[in-house]
Amino acid sequence: MEPDDEIYANGEADSSNSRNRPIISSEQLDIEAYAGLYTGRTKITRLLFIADQCGQNNNTAMQMEALRMAYEEIKKGENTQLFRDVVHKIDGRLGDDYGMDSAWCEMVDRRADQRKEKLENELNAYRTNLIKESIRMGYNDFGDYYYAHGSLAEAFKSYVRTRDYCTTSKHVIHMCMSAILVSIEMGQFTHVTSYINKAEQTADALDPNTVSKLRCAAGLANLDAKKYKLAARKFLEVGPELGNSYNEVIAPQDVATYGGLCALASFDRMELKNKVIDSINFRNFLELVPEVRELIHDFYSSHYASCLDYLGNLKANLMLDIHLHDHVQTLYDQIRNKALIQYTHPFLHELTHTTKFYMHGMQIKGMPLSSGYCRQARHARCVRTLCIANFFIIRCKLLRLLDLTVDCPVFLNLNYTQVSFLFSSNFPSTFVCEVRHFHLFVRLFEAVQLQLLGLVRTVS
Repeated sequence: MEPDDEIYANGEADSSNSRNRPIISSEQLDIEAYAGLYTGRTKITRLLFIADQCGQNNNTAMQMEALRMAYEEIKKGENTQLFRDVVHKIDGRLGDDYGMDSAWCEMVDRRADQRKEKLENELNAYRTNLIKESIRMGYNDFGDYYYAHGSLAEAFKSYVRTRDYCTTSKHVIHMCMSAILVSIEMGQFTHVTSYINKAEQTADALDPNTVSKLRCAAGLANLDAKKYKLAARKFLEVGPELGNSYNEVIAPQDVATYGGLCALASFDRMELKNKVIDSINFRNFLELVPEVRELIHDFYSSHYASCLDYLGNLKANLMLDIHLHDHVQTLYDQIRNKALIQYTHPFLHELTHTTKFYMHGMQIKGMPLSSGYCRQARHARCVRTLCIANFFIIRCKLLRLLDLTVDCPVFLNLNYTQVSFLFSSNFPSTFVCEVRHFHLFVRLFEAVQLQLLGLVRTVS
């Protein structure tokens, strides 16, 4: 077996076809198509985030495209301060058509002042008459006004004030959804979690669409808190009723991407099979992002090289996602480490069934040292058992696959006699007694891990 083929050894079924499966190319993000998935303020903030990231990476073409689209989108609204910020970022690089429009800003600000005065007069009248429903609507209108003009903190306060004047469960849910929307925009995910709980505690049953929106918001809150398993579960609970009804926050494609990557990084094989691959609801979301669907199937089928190739090709675009950007590297590291551990596990499984190694009734466990599993050992005998079991895997791989020699850096401080001992036929009985050779085992295992990471084309 060639070294490049070894990574497929754990996926026996259809392994030949997997080698010929096309891998997506690392195409540049289609900003226009991406922005078309969203509406409202999140469309603008996502475009500005892309522009900032591309500016840091010296990708001027994408940066200018994102700023151009953000400029056009802002002029459809009433946020003059955000408009001025975008004009400053463009700095004349898109020509006169995308420069400062002072007349438009003055007109919008003048109308905004007039509307604010009208809302204040109406709210004062409602307070005087003590009409609860009218007061609630007045504060809600103020929240909409502040949100449209970019005053998110004031918008949040206005929406929350409606709570004292809510008379039905529908009013409470509306208040919670508005507070959640603004909190997500501000990045205040503790508020998001709080108002999700309030919405779920209403007396009346929630409609499926509202439930799906709350699951999306909860998924984003858990993702921000780096609780990837909880985030995956929330995204997996999103129903098909969501559709495009929440694209002022999240698109269905995001549900598939966020949920799929979080599940891949945190679920075990059984959960991945039952809750992701076999989930009818989530399968509909995965169909919207074929790359994520394929990398999940490749991972479960033990085609790790193909899986990591997909991840590598997706990484540049994922780094442009406003919610996923800070978590991409962590998720990739966890997925890569799981692939490495699962790749070596079958060799240990074969060992434990053929040689029947036991020590004081404790079965040998496949726990790679550098992954932290060895710290779970209860006493020295368990550590020694792990050493014996893992070293058989290492010796097998060194002989069959890695082709390491005494010239390899890991052997620089070892003489030929020591290396020969490690591969000697009487190694098992000798090694059990010679604990002093433990450091050799550790160094060899680290070398093997480096080789395996190369074989699975580690995503860096």
